[in-house]
Amino acid sequence: MNQIKNIIFDMGGVLVGLDIQRCVDAFTQLGAGKIAHYVQNHLTEDLFFDIETGSINQKQFCDNVRQTAGCKISDEEIVWAWNQLLTGIPDIKKKSLLRLRRQGYHLFLLSNTNVMHWTFCVREFFNDKKYTVNDYFEKCFLSYQMQLVKPSESIYRAVLEQTGIHPLETVFIDDSKVNLEGAAQVGLNTFHHTKDHSWVSSVENLLGNGK
Repeated sequence: MNQIKNIIFDMGGVLVGLDIQRCVDAFTQLGAGKIAHYVQNHLTEDLFFDIETGSINQKQFCDNVRQTAGCKISDEEIVWAWNQLLTGIPDIKKKSLLRLRRQGYHLFLLSNTNVMHWTFCVREFFNDKKYTVNDYFEKCFLSYQMQLVKPSESIYRAVLEQTGIHPLETVFIDDSKVNLEGAAQVGLNTFHHTKDHSWVSSVENLLGNGK
């Protein structure tokens, strides 16, 4: 691996914890059993693809959920239930991000996400009075704003073009092998983050000699 100067992080599963069962329970509590089934069986891509690509807005998304669920629940209830998927960012990860920035690394975020999750994360997880999301990352690339999604090569190329960074000097961290394969196609170094192979504990080896 070449000398790394830039690190691109995925959000869900890499930084923000995910709890599928909590999200399932929330939709079940609202009487939206069909939506709970989608979440439980990892079918959310079919249901939520349009909101992640920015093809529909939050209101349209909530209308789609009500229609699919066949029940009358408010927009606020739907957003609340969907955000129950997100459990927070451990302090050790936020401290590691800040340390990497102090050491001179250029940090970016690249996430397949939607306006509801992003708004919630910025407000609840990347805001602890002293630091905001802009203290952790130079720029955040969000699928619903870009109207592109991983693992399409086009989303990685867009990040490289907009930042001017070189792929051989960059490592992309994701918990999805498919997303990593897409990144590798454009020349990015990759790191597969798993529960047993965390980027936090591997960061020194990941970056080589460092700065």
